[in-house]
Amino acid sequence: MTVSPDIVEQVRSTCETAAAANLATPSRAGNLVRLDVAAADDVMVVADLHGHRVNFERLLRIADLDGHPRRHLIMQEVCHGGPLYPDDAGCMSHLLLEDVIRLKARYPDRFHFLISNHELAELTNFPITKANRMLNVLFRCGMRAMYGEATERVRDAYLEFIRSCPLGVQLATGVFICHSCPENVDRGGFDVEVFERQLREEDLTPSGSVFQLVWGRDFRSENAAAFARLVGADVLIHGHEPCLNGFRVPNERQIILDCCGRRACYLILPLDRPLTQAEMIEQLGHLS
Repeated sequence: MTVSPDIVEQVRSTCETAAAANLATPSRAGNLVRLDVAAADDVMVVADLHGHRVNFERLLRIADLDGHPRRHLIMQEVCHGGPLYPDDAGCMSHLLLEDVIRLKARYPDRFHFLISNHELAELTNFPITKANRMLNVLFRCGMRAMYGEATERVRDAYLEFIRSCPLGVQLATGVFICHSCPENVDRGGFDVEVFERQLREEDLTPSGSVFQLVWGRDFRSENAAAFARLVGADVLIHGHEPCLNGFRVPNERQIILDCCGRRACYLILPLDRPLTQAEMIEQLGHLS
């Protein structure tokens, strides 16, 4: 059963509004959102959700953006995962992407959704396989179960939103938040100009800077320190890596959060003072 044409147009319109809001966010500079105490009291950081609606809704209640009008909320990676449509007809995570899009439209200045590897995979048709199943195909099948012949029109609107999303958030307190950390930065450097200039198609390919940023899994101390120096940060906060306990501390620079499991973790960081990595770990919030 597919939705009505009116619903299709409503979803497309919301995607357009959210994409425009991404580009017009007052705190955005290039492909980064830069936040200080003049813009917000605190920032809540949420990592990978992968279609986990229960955790998504619990985290939204904790964020309580209406009750905290000077709080910003950062989320990432909702595509691929979670429940399937009846009869294994496809992945329902596209609906969580729509929820994220509605959040950006509702809180254009205070909600920030970061590009991750799974959203980038949708944008570029880069195949991702898990448990012998092609996640991109499951995602498309789920969309078709909902939108039928209008699937491609809705998907084009999704991709417009994803393309407009920031690559990271830089806090004036010395924290840099992005989906992951490029590999071998200490050995080969990284093109930090990608954070400032308009994105090019080659940035999204496997040899490009955006791809390297969201797919990297080099957690060596030397690599983290080199990337932190390039982005002017003391602490790096990422998602991307599954964490049995909801978080991981691979070195003295990085904190990795995981929000799609039973032990999901998040951070609420003040902007009026810097915190050390150890202090942030002490302040980790847990859903379970």
